[in-house]
Amino acid sequence: MSAVLDHHDHAHDDHHHAPTGWRRWVFATNHKDIGTLYLLFSFTMLMLGGVLALLIRAELFQPGLQLVNPELFNQLTTMHGVIMVFGAIMPAFVGFANWMIPLQIGASDMAFARMNNFSFWLLIPAGIMVASSFFMPGGAPAAGWTFYAPLTLQMGPSMDAGIFALHIMGASSIMGSINIIVTILNMRAPGMTLMKMPMFCWTWLITAYLLIAVMPVLAGAITMTLTDRHFGTSFFNPAGGGDPVMFQHIFWFFGHPEVYIMILPAFGIISQIVPAFARKKLFGYASMVYATSSIAILSFIVWAHHMFTTGMPVTGQLFFMYATMLIAVPTAVKIFNWLATMWRGSMTFETPMLFAIGFIFVFTMGGFTGLMPAVAPIDIQIQDTYYIVAHFHYVLVAGSLFTLFAGFYYWSPKWTGVMYNEGRGKLHFWWSLISFNITFFPMHFLGLAGMPRRYADYPMQFADFNAVASVGAFLFGFAQVYFFFFIVLPVMRGQGAKAVQKPWEAAEGLEWEVPSPAPFHTYETPPKLDATATRVIG
Repeated sequence: MSAVLDHHDHAHDDHHHAPTGWRRWVFATNHKDIGTLYLLFSFTMLMLGGVLALLIRAELFQPGLQLVNPELFNQLTTMHGVIMVFGAIMPAFVGFANWMIPLQIGASDMAFARMNNFSFWLLIPAGIMVASSFFMPGGAPAAGWTFYAPLTLQMGPSMDAGIFALHIMGASSIMGSINIIVTILNMRAPGMTLMKMPMFCWTWLITAYLLIAVMPVLAGAITMTLTDRHFGTSFFNPAGGGDPVMFQHIFWFFGHPEVYIMILPAFGIISQIVPAFARKKLFGYASMVYATSSIAILSFIVWAHHMFTTGMPVTGQLFFMYATMLIAVPTAVKIFNWLATMWRGSMTFETPMLFAIGFIFVFTMGGFTGLMPAVAPIDIQIQDTYYIVAHFHYVLVAGSLFTLFAGFYYWSPKWTGVMYNEGRGKLHFWWSLISFNITFFPMHFLGLAGMPRRYADYPMQFADFNAVASVGAFLFGFAQVYFFFFIVLPVMRGQGAKAVQKPWEAAEGLEWEVPSPAPFHTYETPPKLDATATRVIG
């Protein structure tokens, strides 16, 4: 019996040490390792999607067909969107959730460790399938990232691979969401009530519910597309009495909450960073929670603002117009709260704060440009032009991507135990911010002048702004290569000054109560918290 107990003790001792070699990563059940895997996967997909974007911009550098034919151009625009949304932005936020949520709530790990492993490894075959679709007969899907029928019914076999990959990624998202919800609701340290949780946990809790609600809707839409393609149904095929516009309704019922799935965790990250560098409590914590919940609920009733040009009755246009304007209110509450947090704060401008302020500035611009297409008569003029491209890149790149960079700079000392190089971080920020605006700001003017999106060629009057945008795009792409080689790789290799336990003096939260780097197993027993639920007692 004692031998068994000794063996058990030794086995438990081994748990304190990280496994080594390839088994550590393939069989990973530790939330930190899985978070790292998610982040590496998403950065790989970001680079792949970025290469496709640069091919698009190289083609559009001047009028005429230079590099690719129109068929390949449509494949590039479609796959760029799919890879960036499903392969880069969403997995990156899940990576942050895996890393930070257990640390922030005092949990030992995620609730379902093996399911966590499975939800990550599903992404690898899905990513390979998406990337390899260019080499399938007929090339990659070319129906746009929205997969509108009837184009999807006419694509080659790569369309089926794309549908299968989306199903797999959807299953991964649903499993990850279940894990996050159960972890947050069941595994918080004693004393941490819901209204004492960090905002990042709140935004992810709400996002996870959104994911569970809408991923099956996308699955239904693409499954109906699949049966139209191969099994003789006519859901979206007009020749058989189907309705292509019905696909748009189903897709955007998924697609609009999806937009918030990609921005709510970003709001959470900004709500952690701004108070830390303003050296003040977050202004209006409760209103931030209610605003996040309001955005999530309202996101379900605005989907058809993407469809003002489909012949919708005026009553429908008015409903979706007002609902869209209404959703601007809780978003504005968040912006106001961040500004009020900074107001008269003792601010310093380290790289995480620069990216946070850059986010607030550019995301607000993206929000205002979104109010214009919310007005149906204006939308009819600018629908499917480069104005829309400019708007959603201001929200998605300057929204989601800048926030991911901010989160990396803020938490990487805790992850790696090494401080990034501050000078290089600031160079990365200014390089990214300026080149981003050079790329996408001219697109507003192109769209207002009437240049349609997804066209491989254009008349001479659009040449100057397109040339400027293409130069900006290459500068922006090189900024992210610089980020990886000169900022990420050195900290991953442990090069740089050793990080202290709490590198940002005013940062609050349980993650700053553990050493840097965070131990492989953080909380063997739930920590005892003080009244604010931000510090460990004893």
